[in-house]
Amino acid sequence: MSKNNYESPFCTRYASEEMQYVFSPDNKFKTWRKLWIALAKAEQRQGLGITDEQIAELEAHAEDINYDVAQAREKECRHDVMSHVYAYGVQCPHAKGIIHLGATSCYVGDNTDIILMRQGLTIVRRKLLNVISLLAAFADRYKDMPALAYTHLQPAQLTTVGKRATLWINELMMDLEETEYRIAHLKLLGSKGTTGTQASFVELFEGNGEKIKALEEDIAKQMGFDAVVPVSGQTYSRKVDSFVMNVLAGIAQSASKFSNDLRLLANFKEMEEPFEAQQIGSSAMPYKRNPMRSERITSLSRYVMSNSLNPQFTAATQWFERTLDDSANKRIAMAEAFLAVDAILKIMLNVCDGLVVYPKVIAQRVMRELPFMATENIMMSAVKKGGDRQELHERLRQHSIAAANVVKQEGGENDLIQRVCQDPAFGLTREELEKVLEPKMFIGRSSDQVKEYLQEFVNPVLEANRDLLGERAQLSV
Repeated sequence: MSKNNYESPFCTRYASEEMQYVFSPDNKFKTWRKLWIALAKAEQRQGLGITDEQIAELEAHAEDINYDVAQAREKECRHDVMSHVYAYGVQCPHAKGIIHLGATSCYVGDNTDIILMRQGLTIVRRKLLNVISLLAAFADRYKDMPALAYTHLQPAQLTTVGKRATLWINELMMDLEETEYRIAHLKLLGSKGTTGTQASFVELFEGNGEKIKALEEDIAKQMGFDAVVPVSGQTYSRKVDSFVMNVLAGIAQSASKFSNDLRLLANFKEMEEPFEAQQIGSSAMPYKRNPMRSERITSLSRYVMSNSLNPQFTAATQWFERTLDDSANKRIAMAEAFLAVDAILKIMLNVCDGLVVYPKVIAQRVMRELPFMATENIMMSAVKKGGDRQELHERLRQHSIAAANVVKQEGGENDLIQRVCQDPAFGLTREELEKVLEPKMFIGRSSDQVKEYLQEFVNPVLEANRDLLGERAQLSV
């Protein structure tokens, strides 16, 4: 391609070749030909005068598309489907009269769109499973490591590094469920005709409705689907696109949550994405290790989420049996959403395969906040040694305020424990207080929750799909 022409970053930087091929012209037009072959076979089985030789001729040229002929014809007739019908007929002179017999453009256009979306969702599902697998291993490895948990981005109680990872996994598992549901429930348009009434097939089959229904069932089976939509106008309901886009936008939401959390953790210096040996973090500041991949996830996710409005508006503004204002929008919005989500999951595979954890920083940050969280335990230990609860409560309140002032106003370290040690009212030694301040005493059921969640919900899914696992991703940029 000329460097003077626009190139989509999805193709040059982000999306995999695998996903790009799904939405490529070659895959689309080859699928058209498969659908024309399926139509001819189904019509033959229902008694139309289509010969085995004609079908064999169609099958012989199912893959070798004469694009030059189709492109030249489209310049004349301004119709992509009829241009490819013509080009196919040039290669198949004996079968040209039965190509696209009884069908309208949406027979190949809409059925192909459904097929391509299912292919795309299948790739998305596989990559989701692999991201989940990597995060599950990470969660299990760090299930016991205490870490600060936050509400309102303020230190709250403790959690563990692994428990936090289960929150990321859980949202991706929700997305996986939605993806699988949508794959299982996609239906072909079938052969519905110009306004969805199948009038042309009524003419072909002399009013025999059973043959027309059998025709659609046959086509669906040949294309690997269980069913066609029960009723339609010329097109399948554009709500289907919206449903699929919602799945993709949901993945983008989960990915953005993950990437934003990781960006914050990188700022805290608790965790970060893997950093290549020769990677440059900043053009001006050599010491920087910017979370560039996580930022890219956030950025692409934002695109997908905002893109989810396109099929909603398209579905809402279709007039009666069909209008063509869906076409240009649809071919951009749907394909690019798949390419973006593919890119997002590719980056997540790369990041999750090498997440870096800094245990000493995590422990240091825990110990800076833990004395404040442990005041109830400190007070109870002092009461057991004969202290007065009400008096101790007031002293702890005053010591906590003073220690907070040291941290916030003076920039010092939290000295609450030192203050308690020096206060005879508590009667506690440093050693006794350090026992109270054992971080694992404050993580609740975090470790068990990780084990239970992985064992009961995640591992069975991974085990059922183990033949799809082990995928890794190398990023070129």
